[in-house]
Amino acid sequence: MTELKAVSMWNYADWAALIAALVLAGFLIAGAFALTRPREEVLGHPKGLYMLFFAEMWERFSFYGMRALLTLYLVKHWLYSDGSANLIYGAYGSLVYITPVLGGWLADRYLGQRKAVLFGAILLTAGHFFMAFEGDGSGYQNDPTLNIFWLALAFIIVGSGFLKANISVLVGQLYPRTDVRRDGAYTIFYMGINLGAATGVLIAAYLGETVSWALGFGLAGIGMLLGLIVFIFGKALLRGNGEPPVPAKLKEKVAGVNLEWLLYGVGFAGVAVIWLLIQYQSLVGWLLLSSGIILLLYVLREAFKLDNEARDRVFAMIFFILLMPLFWGLFEQAGGSMNLFTDRFVDRGGIPTTFFQSLNPIIIILLAPLFAVLWQWLGRSGREPSTPAKMGLGIVQMGFAFVVLVWGANNFSISREIEGEMVVLLPVLFLFLFYLLSTTGELCLSPVGLSAMNRLSVKHMASLMMAAFFFGTAGGQYVAGFLGSLMGEGEGGNMTREAALEVYWTMGLVAVGVGFVVVLVSPLVKRLMHLDTLKDDSVDDDMLGQSELGAPDAAGVNTSGEVRT
Repeated sequence: MTELKAVSMWNYADWAALIAALVLAGFLIAGAFALTRPREEVLGHPKGLYMLFFAEMWERFSFYGMRALLTLYLVKHWLYSDGSANLIYGAYGSLVYITPVLGGWLADRYLGQRKAVLFGAILLTAGHFFMAFEGDGSGYQNDPTLNIFWLALAFIIVGSGFLKANISVLVGQLYPRTDVRRDGAYTIFYMGINLGAATGVLIAAYLGETVSWALGFGLAGIGMLLGLIVFIFGKALLRGNGEPPVPAKLKEKVAGVNLEWLLYGVGFAGVAVIWLLIQYQSLVGWLLLSSGIILLLYVLREAFKLDNEARDRVFAMIFFILLMPLFWGLFEQAGGSMNLFTDRFVDRGGIPTTFFQSLNPIIIILLAPLFAVLWQWLGRSGREPSTPAKMGLGIVQMGFAFVVLVWGANNFSISREIEGEMVVLLPVLFLFLFYLLSTTGELCLSPVGLSAMNRLSVKHMASLMMAAFFFGTAGGQYVAGFLGSLMGEGEGGNMTREAALEVYWTMGLVAVGVGFVVVLVSPLVKRLMHLDTLKDDSVDDDMLGQSELGAPDAAGVNTSGEVRT
């Protein structure tokens, strides 16, 4: 790590961090102005929307700032091998996507969204601050501070479970179900999410990589604390939404303790369980596999109780869910193996490695509105691809991202002398192309898939199917870590350029092939969806995960205009 540089020595990344800080400050000033207006609504939306915008923005600031640093931190500070670092990253990501299933269920049944989000924010704040404890730098084998690191991850995982599944649900609760402003509200909310993701990388992760790990993680913790403060003081702006479904039930005594406090105790017990589980990454993988099989069998059992058309729709949703591990297993290389590849084998021109993690949310901000317009334009002319075709095209683009990267490495790499050794480096242009193609693939797959799960589920299976969808995404996170670990089987457990390119090439070809197959079979899958007989309002808009359409991993694109014929 280095000292803060003089302005005369700043490079592009330094100026980008400053610009990000100024943009963030501008949004904060505008937000403070909006929230202090005496009227109930600002720019046609309730002030509660802007409060949730800023609370979620700070949560994403902290989460993505920490995500961009994690693999590098494991390798450079804790001295894990590349393979082990990727497995930890994958296990962490998978658990982050599993816990919202439980957090959403507890909120729906007992706590309500507001209390669940508040509790989750407290856990997240604690977790990010615990990440600032670096230890003595002697590595994971010798430093007992590693236990605090595992505790920090556990707090973040459980906190995400309570917050991620519930805060965006509160956005929908601010509006009647037929309110035409709902799509606009989620667009505003999604902008806050991606603003937080981009600035978290450009500021927190940048400082963590270039100045000190503690500063980066500590700044992420401060961001989460600010989000918590905004949410606490903005309670009145929620207009009574998100409260417990049966408030009196939370005061009932269970073993002499109020049920509400018992549920918080369950959350802390979950932290203890995750603290142990995250240290045994292979166990996480087996648990995901076994529980995934059980969940699939349960979904099939429930499906055969339905009428023919509803059952067919469940089969279509299972098809979509099975695509998730492949896509996210490749996409999440960005935070794992691709982070290490960028650090060592890309001609970055002095730009910090974590800087490139900001490209995904920035591209989403720029392109998501264009994709929304594109789908609507194609829909009006009767040429809009079906849901499965869009998802197939997303997987094809994800595959091409790797194919283009390897093609560029094999044909346009340059040699430079670094610390007395000649190193072959990939031109940074191909890294930009990788993130562009992977993000356009995401925009085709994730929001469309979530929209389909929302529309196709019968009401009593809505939360179950959304949970299964997130379970598929969680599986993809673990697959990402496992695939990344394959590149760490080279020299001393560390990635080699040749091994990485070989695995990336295989990933790309497999994804392109699978994607084309999905496009080819899309008419059959579309037939299973029975869109011509699908009735409006067959699913509760506020079900678990419905509003995750606004997350960076779901792009926030409005797919309501997708044709049904």
